[in-house]
Amino acid sequence: MAIDFKGVDYPKSVVLFAVVFYVRYAVSHRDLEEIMAERGV
Repeated sequence: MAIDFKGVDYPKSVVLFAVVFYVRYAVSHRDLEEIMAERGV
C-alpha cells in the first residue's frame, strides 16, 4: 500500500515520524506539536 504525500509541506520522513509517534504513544495533537517543535520541525 502506497501513501500519497501530495500537497504535504513537510518531508515524507517528518510526516511518518509524527504519525508513528502519535500512534505509538497516544499523545494529543498539542503534545505532538510541542514534541515536533523541540526537534526543530
